[in-house]
Amino acid sequence: MGRTSNAKERILDSAQQLIHARSYSDVGVQEICDYANVKKGSFYYYFPSKQELTLAVIDHIWDQFQVTLQQTLNSHLSPLERIRHLPLMAYQINSLNINEEGKITGCPFGNLATEMSTQDEKIRLHLDNIFTKIVSQIEQTLKEGVQCEEIHPIDTHSTAQAIFAYLEGIILLAKTHNQPEMIKALGGHITQLISPIH
Repeated sequence: MGRTSNAKERILDSAQQLIHARSYSDVGVQEICDYANVKKGSFYYYFPSKQELTLAVIDHIWDQFQVTLQQTLNSHLSPLERIRHLPLMAYQINSLNINEEGKITGCPFGNLATEMSTQDEKIRLHLDNIFTKIVSQIEQTLKEGVQCEEIHPIDTHSTAQAIFAYLEGIILLAKTHNQPEMIKALGGHITQLISPIH
């Protein structure tokens, strides 16, 4: 089969689904090609290695996720309410996953970070860049909350990191229990990391 106009997208989508549902190590190039219905020649035309594919998959997921994140953090709600909606966003995403997969597959970035950070420096740095972007957007929301006097003055950067770590933690716990409702239940405690004035 020759290279088709959407072969690259099929490879990316297939790799994203397979790696997220299982793991990086458990999914091979041949399986990705079979799932995408492309030959290995097409795979290596677009991606010199599985590592390069994974880097592209991370960007592919980020392109999709940042839309949802921006909708949550740039909504008409107050800054504090936007922070409170972050766990709800995570709950909705993972509820969709359990409906489609029969299990919570967790955060794709967190999954890869847990598996690959000590094995592949290039992938670790790529994920670190994604985490930095997420923390930066949370921090901007906190700064708005401080400026409008909805949140007490805080170290917005450290607090943003703590909020992101908390979200990753409750997603991991919910994944372990295979119960997305845990994200919603535990997410209500997220404001304890801040200092709301009201």
